[in-house]
Amino acid sequence: MVPRESRLARALVELADTLVDDFDVVELLTRLTDRCVEVLDVGAAGLMLVGTDGHLRVMASSSEAMRVLELFELQADEGPCLDCFATGQAVVNDDLTLDGPWPRFAPHALAAGFRSALALPMRLRGTVIGALNLFHTSAGGMAEDDVAAAQALADVATIAILQHRAATEAQVLSEQLNHALNSRIVIEQAKGMVAERRTVDMEDAFAMLRGHARNQNLRLADVAGAVIDGTLPASALGNAPDGSGTGGA
Repeated sequence: MVPRESRLARALVELADTLVDDFDVVELLTRLTDRCVEVLDVGAAGLMLVGTDGHLRVMASSSEAMRVLELFELQADEGPCLDCFATGQAVVNDDLTLDGPWPRFAPHALAAGFRSALALPMRLRGTVIGALNLFHTSAGGMAEDDVAAAQALADVATIAILQHRAATEAQVLSEQLNHALNSRIVIEQAKGMVAERRTVDMEDAFAMLRGHARNQNLRLADVAGAVIDGTLPASALGNAPDGSGTGGA
């Protein structure tokens, strides 16, 4: 087993390596949630950012089940990520089976297989721009070292959104977030089209889109847009990593 410290260092280096001009925000944040699962041994991770309208939006999830749960969190208007964003403080629930502040959200999280939750703020010079959600399949809190590591990963994501410009003006940040949110909408539409045409689930459809973007050195949002406008047939995408996705287009 690779020590956790080594996995964390490798994850931070990998994320830092993506901080170049015109980087793909959605791909970077998706990679962040994946690395949270790998490094912190959590059941799932997700990330929400605030849009220009002041409302949170799901930006990245480590699994389709996590994405659906976070969408329900927004729909129910309650949950760890929303409380974290509202207060700017970490939100912890060590056992979702106990009576708590989320009577609608907690049962859905439990049904998805999660027993505890942690949400960490993403801050820009005192302004909270989003939150990182971490869910565990067992009850109990995270160790302090793991919480610190998770906050470090969230901080890297915040830096990434700013594209290495510590003095970025609020308008530029707003435009970047708005572009990222619009890209997310296009990607979700493309996922649905690929899932239908290749007869795969949404998670495999997303993996196929990401794989094509990486193999062709393209932005994920551009690949999704090409699928939607028909210039890239779903049949031209490779299979999902597990070998599924062999259905016809």
